[in-house]
Amino acid sequence: MEDVTEAAVHPSSYYDAADWREVLDLRLDINPLGPSPAVRPAIKRAIDWIIHYPERTPQILRRRLANLWNVRPEQILLGNGTTELIYFLARAWLREASVIAVPARGEYFHAHRHAERVDWRNPEQWPDKGLLIVSNPNAVCGLPLPFDRFRNSLLATNNPVLVDESFIEFTDLPSAMTLLEQRPNLFVLRSMSNFYALPGLRIGALIGRAGAIDSLLEQREPWQVNVVAEAAALVAIEDREHAERSKQVVAEERQWMWSELRSLPSISPIRGEANFFLIHLAGGAADLCEWLRQRKVLVDNRSGSPGVDGEAIRLAIRTRPENARVIALLREYICG
Repeated sequence: MEDVTEAAVHPSSYYDAADWREVLDLRLDINPLGPSPAVRPAIKRAIDWIIHYPERTPQILRRRLANLWNVRPEQILLGNGTTELIYFLARAWLREASVIAVPARGEYFHAHRHAERVDWRNPEQWPDKGLLIVSNPNAVCGLPLPFDRFRNSLLATNNPVLVDESFIEFTDLPSAMTLLEQRPNLFVLRSMSNFYALPGLRIGALIGRAGAIDSLLEQREPWQVNVVAEAAALVAIEDREHAERSKQVVAEERQWMWSELRSLPSISPIRGEANFFLIHLAGGAADLCEWLRQRKVLVDNRSGSPGVDGEAIRLAIRTRPENARVIALLREYICG
């Protein structure tokens, strides 16, 4: 998950330059298989294009994403990562009172500092006024909202709603995009950082009704997506074999890690559908994070996060050797 807190700190900030590459960074929930193999050659080819300005709005990428998501190109606004879009929308909707369904990713609390907070788990109690921000699957615990309840809540209101679907590609959940024609003032946020493993290139997308997107484009600065990022994104979304393999690996590792975590005493993992686990602890999350850091494993301390009860850590699902490494360390720490 992209965050503006500790998760944004590069591992080299904690370790000597010579050894940071040995660090297992489980704070960032990126596809464990990495980007499509086609990405690196595409980036090399794109180097020759950097002497030219990119398109003000990348039309080819808009068309390809529209085809992937079954929407029209004019329904897509591209950005320099979802974080940039979150802050842009906060400025564009400055006059709207905002409400964040918690738990939620950290950027929203920075972009909407005076937002009200409501329980993500109870869509029937969400407000029908002001800008509502909600993630599905949840960006902190990984759980999905029951789609019937989610849809019914959205269709019963017409206030602006931003649905963050940054992790939906790891799941088989239906997208809120299917409701765009039925629900005015509905916007969906998608990221190419997590599933497509391109966080360093910064590509995000906002999807909504064409008229609403046109209105936002009028307020938009040009050149938000550079030529290298666009080249990588185009080949990444075309590699369906890599995408299917990624979903399969994450599903298998999620099941394996769930079984292993459930066998450990004194912890309570949440079984979500994304590529990470939120794990509740009896106590001492900060001590555990520091103990793991000394062993070159970084996890996210979620204790005190809005909507997260008690002590908790959050860690990404990786490859089997990496997952086995963190399970062995957790067992050593907990069982002593």
